[in-house]
Amino acid sequence: MGRFACAAAIIVAAIVGLCSPVRAEDPGLLAFGAGAYDFLHNYTAPEFRAEYRFAHGLFVFKPLVGVLGTDKGSAYVYGGLRADLVLAQHFVIMPVATVGYYNRGGGKDLGSPVEFKTGAEFAYRFDNASRLGIAFDHISNADLGRRNPGTESLMLVYSLPIAGAP
Repeated sequence: MGRFACAAAIIVAAIVGLCSPVRAEDPGLLAFGAGAYDFLHNYTAPEFRAEYRFAHGLFVFKPLVGVLGTDKGSAYVYGGLRADLVLAQHFVIMPVATVGYYNRGGGKDLGSPVEFKTGAEFAYRFDNASRLGIAFDHISNADLGRRNPGTESLMLVYSLPIAGAP
């Protein structure tokens, strides 16, 4: 394991150890995001995202489903798991891992229609359970395809609570 991966694992373990799961009464969330797709590389494009984040899951893991798209016609439909980790009362770190179907459109060739998205969101959680946060994600095919260039996204995300949602 490289130095960077080892340091990242230690930091994540420390954060998880200092955090607690969000209260069980938190409702489902409908999240909308806007930001930059592939912002670390040559195919930078505006990105828009919508997700439904389920209220209940198993232990600290909760399911989510979503779709993202760019102005170049790239689209990614996905599902996966998240964990809501609270720092203090109002700050939430939400690690995410998903798998889904990617359609290149006129954008970046990621090498496979099957792609994995991992990342995290850091958000402020308001008293009404809505959130405003910054998300960073990496999409990659984990070497399942003929090539694996990957892409990164940086997003501003607003999450609305859905009363009575599962």
